[in-house]
Formats: sequence, C-alpha cells, structure tokens
Amino acid sequence: MSPRQAIVRDLGRQPYEPVWRAMQRFTDLRGDDSIDEIWMVEHEPVFTLGQAGKPEHVLLPGDIPVLHVDRGGQVTYHGPGQIVVYPLLDLRRLKLGVREYVCRIEQAVIDTLAEWNIGAARRNGAPGVYVNDAKVAALGIRVRRGCTFHGLAFNAAMDLEPFGRINPCGYAGLRVTSVLDLGGPSSMEAIKPVLLDAMATRFGLALQPAPSPDLADPRPLAAAPSSSTQAA
Repeated sequence: MSPRQAIVRDLGRQPYEPVWRAMQRFTDLRGDDSIDEIWMVEHEPVFTLGQAGKPEHVLLPGDIPVLHVDRGGQVTYHGPGQIVVYPLLDLRRLKLGVREYVCRIEQAVIDTLAEWNIGAARRNGAPGVYVNDAKVAALGIRVRRGCTFHGLAFNAAMDLEPFGRINPCGYAGLRVTSVLDLGGPSSMEAIKPVLLDAMATRFGLALQPAPSPDLADPRPLAAAPSSSTQAA
C-alpha cells in the first residue's frame, strides 16, 4: 500500500496556549478528506495538567505558569530544548485503535534513540519512553471524532530542573532524563529529522513540509482535501 500523504509543520518556539487552541480548532473543523498533519514545536516554559490531573502533583511551580488542558494524563513540563510533536491524524483512515496509536509513537521514539545507540523501552500501564528507569519522553493524547491531537514531549537538550517542581506524570520521585544526558546530540535540529522519519515509517506516511499555520485561524488548513494517496 502506498504511503498516505501528510503535512509536517515546524512551528518554532511558541507559547503553549495558542498552539493548543489551534489544535482544537483544527480538529473541530477538519473533514473526512482533510489531510493529516504533524506539528512540531518548542514551547515556552509551562506546566500542563491533563483532564484528570490532580493539582497536588504540582509541588512548587514558582514563576512557571500552570494550565489545565484537555489531554489525558497528569502533570508534565514543557520548555526550551524539548521537542513537542502533535500528530493530527485520522485514526479511522489509518485503521488504528488508541492503544496501537500510542505504541507506534513510543516505538518511533525508541527507533530514534537507537540512532545514537541509546537503548530505550516502554512500560506497561505507564505511557512514555524510558531509559534505565528514567523517562525521556512523555505522552498525553486526546481523540475527538476519531482524530488525534496533543501528543509527544521528547526531552532533547533541556534544563530538567522544573521537573523537580512536580510529580512527573503523577509519579513522585520519577527520574527524568534527556537525549543529551544520555550521550546523544546537543542539537534539536539533529534529532527532529530522525524522529520524523521514524514516525513516518511507523504510521505509513509520506511527509511533505509546509509553512507554520496561522495559529489565530487554522481553518484553511483543516479544509485541505486529501490526495489520492490517502485512499483506503
């Protein structure tokens, strides 16, 4: 089967909330024929609590804002040096269930780390990717009308101190690490293409780069029709 066309957009460094709202609007306005997209972004410092997030897991936020958002999971930190990936995919077209979707994202991260001979693994009941019991990537997703938003936070080369201000993903004392600390590259730009290639392989996508969306109004993007390569 030919790969399905998908668009990839690098948003650069952005505050969290405008990107979150744009993802919501994109998902609400997309149609059955809208092309899938993958957004990559580096966020300004922020703690986010998932739908069932417990405020007591935010210990000492200090000057970092806390947002309660509509993804799954508990609390995590986003900040400079972290690659955040938002797959905006139609799971019905891909014929995937939510569990398989999560496993494929995790495997893409594991494949990426293997590029630098870093052995990583997933954990049953604790979504994400771990190296020697330290978490290097966290997942928090949302599916609406069969379409995904939110996604993956992959610690590339970042200051990990803010994770000490929370119980990461709701686990007190959970160790957190980064690709750089594990002996990988210091540049996010070295990691991004490897991660995108791994995701394209795991989801059977042919990725086409496109400009960053207008975060104030992504409706024209959501209306983009799929090409013939997306036919089931």
